[in-house]
Amino acid sequence: MKNLLDWFDQNRRDLPWRRSRSPYSTWISEIMLQQTRVETVKPYYERWMERFPDVQTLAAADEQEVLKLWEGLGYYSRARSIHKAARVIVSEYGGEIPSDPAQLRKLPGIGDYTAGAIASIGCGLPAAALDGNIRRILARYYDIADPVRTPQTEKLLWKLAEENLNQKRPGDHNEALMDLGSAICLPENPQCLLCPLREDCLSRQHGTTAERPVMIKAEPIPHYIVTAALIPDKSGERFLLTKRPAKGLLGGMWEFPGGKQEAGETLEECICREIREELDIAIHAGEQFGVYKHAYTHFKVTLHAFRCEHISGDPKPLAADELGWFTTEEMQALPMGKIDRMIAQNLTGLS
Repeated sequence: MKNLLDWFDQNRRDLPWRRSRSPYSTWISEIMLQQTRVETVKPYYERWMERFPDVQTLAAADEQEVLKLWEGLGYYSRARSIHKAARVIVSEYGGEIPSDPAQLRKLPGIGDYTAGAIASIGCGLPAAALDGNIRRILARYYDIADPVRTPQTEKLLWKLAEENLNQKRPGDHNEALMDLGSAICLPENPQCLLCPLREDCLSRQHGTTAERPVMIKAEPIPHYIVTAALIPDKSGERFLLTKRPAKGLLGGMWEFPGGKQEAGETLEECICREIREELDIAIHAGEQFGVYKHAYTHFKVTLHAFRCEHISGDPKPLAADELGWFTTEEMQALPMGKIDRMIAQNLTGLS
C-alpha cells in the first residue's frame, strides 16, 4: 500500500489519545471508540484520563464511579470489562499492560482488533488490526465480492491485513487506515480521487466501489413497549430506584423500576404487575409522567413513565441487586442509563 504513510504524515487527525501514545491510552481510547463517534469520545476520554491516569488508579476505583464516568457513552459492558481487566492487570501482570496480542486477548473486553491496536499503536509491535474502516478499505482495495462478515472472508481479511502491515511503522499503518476510512474511503460516496491507494484499488478499476464491501442484510430489530414507575416515599422527596444485576444490559446502573408490556395489558396493568413481580409491593398507577424513546444495539423501546402511589408491602429487590430511596439531587451521583437520566432530570425540572 504505497503512499499510505506519506498521506498519513500529512493528514493524520489530532486526537487526544495520539498525543502521548501508550498501551493504556490506546486501550482506553479503542474501547471507547467501539460503536461510538470520535467527536463523542473526545471529552469522555479526557475526563477519564484525568480521573484514572493509569491502570493502578482505575483498578482501585469503585465500579459505580467507573460507570458514572462512563455514563452517556452507552454499551456499559465496555466500562465493566475495562474495570475488571485493570484489576487483572494489577493482580497478575504487576500493573503492566501486556504487549503480546495473545495475552491481551485473555483480558476481559479485549478481542482480536483491540489486541492488535494496543500491540501496534501502544507498543510499536508488528500486529495487524481489523476494524470496520479497515475491512471496508481492504474489501474495496482487493474487490472482494463475498460478504465481509462471514468466517471465511474474515479470515481472508486478517491475512491481507497482516500481509500489508508496514513492519517498521505498524501503529502508524493501522492508524492511517483508520483515518483513511474515516475521511476518504467512506461507506457512502467515497472520495476516490483523493485516495492515496487509488492507483492500485481493484474495485476502482472494476467500477465496483459502490458495491463493496458486500454486507449481509440485517434482520429488522424488535420494538418493545415498556413502563417505569416513579414511586415516592411518604415525604414525596425520595423516589424508589433499583440497581440492575451486574451482568446483562445496563448492568450495575440505577433505574426507575418497571418492565415490558405483555400482550393484552394496558400500560397501567403492566406497571402494576411489573412492580409486584420485581419488588413485591402493590402500587396505584397515576398520571403518565412522560414518554421516552431509545434505540439499543439489537432493539428499540418506547418507555411510558407513570407517577405511582405505594399502597402496601415492603419493597424487596427480587429482580435487582439493590434498591434504595433517593432525592433527585442524590440521583445525580448515581450511574444511570439515558432514559432514566432523562426522567431524573425532568423530575428536577432540568432537560
